[in-house]
Amino acid sequence: MSAFDDVYAANTKFAKNFGDSGLTGRAARGLAVVTCMDSRIDPLGLLGLKAGDAKILRNAGARVTDDVLRTLVLAVYLLGVERVLVMPHTDCGMAKVTDSDVHALTSERGVDTRSLEFHTVPSQDEALRHDLIRVRTSPFLPEDMPVAGAIYDVRTGCLTPSPH
Repeated sequence: MSAFDDVYAANTKFAKNFGDSGLTGRAARGLAVVTCMDSRIDPLGLLGLKAGDAKILRNAGARVTDDVLRTLVLAVYLLGVERVLVMPHTDCGMAKVTDSDVHALTSERGVDTRSLEFHTVPSQDEALRHDLIRVRTSPFLPEDMPVAGAIYDVRTGCLTPSPH
């Protein structure tokens, strides 16, 4: 018995009715969404999208890290992305800890994570503002590309657009 038998069995069932083999890999609606890895978020569903419509970039806290910028460059120049939505959410675990907290927790288990930056979110509004500026001012992305932010409420399913 493998720790992954359940997911392999679910995939076998999924593949029997798979119908998206004709998708190209391009973002059909020209959208990239940067959101959190939180499993309460269904980015396609909450934005009225379907498979193939958008590029979904997920990480802890929906942060615009160097890797997210790298991925956005590829998405824009290779995969049809023309606009970016940065979408953190309410009740995010990354807003409940600091990098120091994470380093202390891992240290208790004998793991030294001091070489990692976790991009925790002391202020969600400030983090979102910072990340929007980071995308908008990136020298690697088109200056006129539309970039917006919105906070997803995991309790109501509603998005609140950011004023930034």
